[in-house]
This record gives sequence, structure tokens and C-alpha cells, in this order.
Amino acid sequence: MGMTMSQKILAEKSGFCSVKPGELIKGKLDLVLGNDITSPVAIKEFDKAGFQEVFDKDKIALVLDHFTPNKDIKSAEQCKFVREFAAKHRITHFYEGGNVGVEHAILPEKGLTVPGDLIIGADSHTCTYGALNAFSTGIGSTDMAVGMATGEAWFKVPEAIQFKIKGQFNKYVSGKDLILYIIGQIGVDGALYQSMEFTGAGISNMTMDDRFTIANMAIEAGGKNGIFQPDEIMLNYVKEHSEKPYTTYEPDADAEYRKTIEIDLSDLASTVAFPHLPSNTKDIYEAEKCNVKVNQVVIGSCTNGRYSDLKMAADILKGKKVRSDVRTLIIPATPKIYTEALKTGLLEIFMDAGCIVSPPTCGPCLGGHMGILAKGERCVSTTNRNFVGRMGHVNSEVYLASPAVAAASALTGYITDPNRVM
Repeated sequence: MGMTMSQKILAEKSGFCSVKPGELIKGKLDLVLGNDITSPVAIKEFDKAGFQEVFDKDKIALVLDHFTPNKDIKSAEQCKFVREFAAKHRITHFYEGGNVGVEHAILPEKGLTVPGDLIIGADSHTCTYGALNAFSTGIGSTDMAVGMATGEAWFKVPEAIQFKIKGQFNKYVSGKDLILYIIGQIGVDGALYQSMEFTGAGISNMTMDDRFTIANMAIEAGGKNGIFQPDEIMLNYVKEHSEKPYTTYEPDADAEYRKTIEIDLSDLASTVAFPHLPSNTKDIYEAEKCNVKVNQVVIGSCTNGRYSDLKMAADILKGKKVRSDVRTLIIPATPKIYTEALKTGLLEIFMDAGCIVSPPTCGPCLGGHMGILAKGERCVSTTNRNFVGRMGHVNSEVYLASPAVAAASALTGYITDPNRVM
């Protein structure tokens, strides 16, 4: 029996010719990631275990992105603790201050993630890098500590679901709408500890930013990882951003999948996830009928804070004003994206429209910093989770949507089809 893309990477990194679902393997890591919330715990475990050195200072990334710029004394102390560890061990890829970006946007941008990599990160959305044909997954801080010390981690080889994609998106429909549609169809545990493998001719009609968004939210369906079949668009991205050697992996023709789901992108509409689960989805036509009054809009995060996301929102907001009773936050995901948005006039469009422009940060996504919701408030957000209390008060509500829907909703004050405001 053949292997899936994920199984091939795990076999290669563990030194086996082949692996099967359910097997336990120990793989050699290409990158270990931590942030300002999870790294302090990992560092304490690293020290408690008596480790003296990291396995490779070039294969660890520490990104201070969640509560930064430091929101309070505790977050300042957390960042100081990580900063001192990074200096002691001469960690090459340490990002903070004006050099920091949202971790899952900045690492591909810096060329640290390439096809065939085996990546773990103490953040659940580490599955983002599967957009680049890597096997990447979130782990706990203790596993991060061991990974930093040994360069290895244990894995149970996952089963896989194949998503066979054809067609192309309609106007204002994007990767965010596709992954919300999928989660709505299969549920938040529909891919529990399985690899979500994206194949088919329709992939080549997606941008890399679409793919990053889709892989990022594999975890919202319970997936162990999300991974894309390589194509020319992906390889051009890798060549533009990285000088690392890499190996691409295609699924075997006789690879075994738990099931195959076929999707025609042209059938999809803009999709919104209502509180309090990413699976509680409605298409935009249903969503509009609910007349959801909006108090805040957030456009950013590791899911939708890239340049194409900002450009889509700016195209809708240009020459218009957001409602005065809708706080609209724009959060470019990295300094490079911020600079490009500045040079191309996007930030001016946002400011003229009455938006608030933030430095790169995770910010309100996890209810951590800026943009916190009060009791009874509702937010349309391009982030990836809408659990109870995710963005503030337990009696607030978060509606997940694409940048296009978020921008349109900022103009009207209600969840709105972007086609209606253009």
C-alpha cells in the first residue's frame, strides 16, 4: 500500500522506508518553535531536566508575538525570560520588538520553513507550514523542551483525509471561506488526529496566502496537520523566500485515505462561523438574514494578516468610511507586510476609512492584548477561533469570516456580503 504526503515525510525523518497509520516513530526535527506564552514553560522544563545545550541554535525559533508590545508587567517578565535564554544559547532566529511578526506569518516569510520539513511548535496553529508541503504540528511546552535539547520528537503516524479540489473561487471568496466550509461540513472533531491532505487541480487556482490560511485552521477540525500537494506556485514561493535545501512529497496513487472529499471551489460562497464554534457555519446569504449587529471588526492574525488579506480589505474600504460605532482594527502580520502596505498606500486607505492600524502582534485574537470585547459586544474577525470568551468577556461573541466579509461588515455595522458594498 502506498503512502500519503505526511506518511512519506515521517518515514524519511524517522529513517524508515515506510510507515503505517498508528505506528509510533521518533523523527528528526528541522525546526522547533515557541512564543512568549509557551516558551517560558518550555525553558523551565528544559532547565529542570538538566539540559545544558540546545541541539542546534539555527533550528529553534522564538517569537515574542502574543502579548507584545508588552501589555503588562507579567508579559514583560515573560519576554525577558525568553530573551535571556535566547542570548545564552545564541538562538539565531529570535524575534521581538521592531523585528517581530506573528509567528506563523514571519517564519515562512523568512524562509525558515520549506517542503519536506518536520516542524513542531508550542502553538496549535503550527500546522500552517503544511501549505509548503511540510509536516508541521502543534505540541505542548514539555515536548518543545525535549525538542530543543535533542532535535527529536515522538509521533503517532496519522490516518489521512484527502480533500480533492477543483475549480476556482468566485469574487470575494477565498481560502478562509473554504476552510470554514470544510469545518462546517465535518465538524471540529471531523479530522481528529488525522492529516488533512489537499490535492487536485484546483489547488493551483489558490494563492499561497489562501493555502497558509487553510493549513493554519486544520487544527480547528481536530487535524494533526494540514498539508498541500506541491505545485509551481508553491515552488516559486520557496525559491523567492528561502535558500534552504528541500524535498517535495507527492501522495502515492494507491495511498490509503480514511475518506476522500471532493470540493468544487466555484460552488462556494463567503462563509461565516457563528459563535461559539468554528463549525457553526452559515453561508453569507444565511448570515445576512440574521441581522447580526457588529461592534468591532478585526482584520489580521496568523490566519489572515498577510498582504493579500489587507489588499482585499482595502479594495472594499477605499473611499469609504467604517461606521463610527464599529471599531475596526487592522493588524499587518509582519514588519515586511506592514512596510509593503505603507508603501502601496493601503495604510492610508485604512486610516482615511477610520480604522485603527496596529503594529504586528497576535493582539486580540486570543483576548490577550488590544481590542478586548465588553459584555454583549460582537466582533467579526478574520482570526481562527470563536470559543466562549475568546476575545474578551464570556458574554461577548466572535464571528469568523474572510477579510472581504469583515471589511464589508465594518462599513454597514452588520454581517454583510462584500458584493453588496461594491
